[in-house]
Amino acid sequence: MVEKSLWTQQVESNPEHSVWYIERFRAMAEAGEDLDGEARLIDAMVRRGSRILDAGCGPGRVGGELARRGHTVVGVDVDPVLVAAAAEEHPGPTWLIQDLAELDLARVGVDAGFDAIVCAGNVMTFLAPSTRRQVLANLCPLLADDGRAVFGFGIGRGYEFDEFRADAEATGFVPDLMLSTWDLRPFTPVSDFMVAVLRRA
Repeated sequence: MVEKSLWTQQVESNPEHSVWYIERFRAMAEAGEDLDGEARLIDAMVRRGSRILDAGCGPGRVGGELARRGHTVVGVDVDPVLVAAAAEEHPGPTWLIQDLAELDLARVGVDAGFDAIVCAGNVMTFLAPSTRRQVLANLCPLLADDGRAVFGFGIGRGYEFDEFRADAEATGFVPDLMLSTWDLRPFTPVSDFMVAVLRRA
């Protein structure tokens, strides 16, 4: 049996957590904060009308913006409350409830061959540690031959950057570019955040 994600465990211990998360980002948007940095980077990497997978889509912040920019977006998240919010606030993309550790898009009629996969919002650190490699192994074959996957998460969340890089290499990824922010600042040994742009080996 697949171990439950840390996010799912947190929601089970506090059923209001998902609603709090949704309202947090709504409040940030209403305050005029810039919430589109991840989407801008992905948008700059792909052609117009690309197919993009938002892995761990949450309430649709990144995938919704990419759809508004003209891309065909599929968003997947384990949390049904977040997926319902994504569907309500960002109509257009395909929003799916699936655990990334058991991801099976073909089962619901979604083809592989994505031009980009984005995994933002510290999603990788909310996985159960025992499933991290499986999630990466599930995502890698979904990329088109020239597609790229982008993962972003911060330090101090239980998943060391070197461990992530080893897991990515073991599951068929190779790095294209390592950044320390979504606005293209270079990754350094003292960076406290990593944005890893990867492709299939």
